[in-house]
Amino acid sequence: MSALDVVLAQDLACLAFCWRLDRRDGVTIGLTSHDRDLSVGGVLYRAAPGLVPSAVVQGTGLEPESMDLRGALTSDAITATDLEAGRWDGAGLRLYLTEWTAPGSVWFELVRGELGAIERRGDAFSAEMRGPVAVLDRPVAPETSPGCRATLGDGKCRVDLALHRRFARVASASGQSIDIAGGGMTAGDYAFGALRWMTGPDAGIVQDIADNDAVRLTLTDASFSAPVAGALMLLTAGCDKRIDTCSARFGNALNFRGEPYLPGNDLLTRYPGGN
Repeated sequence: MSALDVVLAQDLACLAFCWRLDRRDGVTIGLTSHDRDLSVGGVLYRAAPGLVPSAVVQGTGLEPESMDLRGALTSDAITATDLEAGRWDGAGLRLYLTEWTAPGSVWFELVRGELGAIERRGDAFSAEMRGPVAVLDRPVAPETSPGCRATLGDGKCRVDLALHRRFARVASASGQSIDIAGGGMTAGDYAFGALRWMTGPDAGIVQDIADNDAVRLTLTDASFSAPVAGALMLLTAGCDKRIDTCSARFGNALNFRGEPYLPGNDLLTRYPGGN
């Protein structure tokens, strides 16, 4: 008989939910449905009685696991500012069941996955959790495409991103445009790339770059907080996934994961004058 079975067999069981959330920027927080803080495995699970999960169902089938998480916005845990800035997008989530009279003596993992769509409603939020079984919805085999299916720098692409990154500081910013102190960029090198804020109010947040010239970056979306002069950024080059770019800029045509010369439904539109 497991420890959980022993607890459930008691006339009175003192059970509490514990959530562990791991953001992509390395921040980890713990929350519990109990009315007092619990410490388990070096992680402090702060009391958040208003945080509740939807029904949790476990089975042996292949149906995608899902769960909704609802709760109040608090200044020291999950804030409206962090939600709107996207800090919680894709965060890892684990839900445990424990006995609050002896935290950790029973530590039963109910579900694990990552946060999906997050909605804010007034002073509360609702988040969807995607379980690991959801990966089975992905295609088993890649589909042919004229563009590369790899992501720049991943195990299929094999480009060393260390050679295509640079730190830069903000000279000035307006809307989706950011001027780089000192300039020195090659036009187009950071198009489809990424900007990671290292300092400032948006530190840790990654934004997509639409285009660049010698001194200016154009982001796909404006920064959540207005960038301040001197803020430090890490810029990573991008790729438009064309064979010409892969060969000329990165010298990586050998690892190109696409079929640029394979005829397809768009064959006529690839040439000038095609109808």
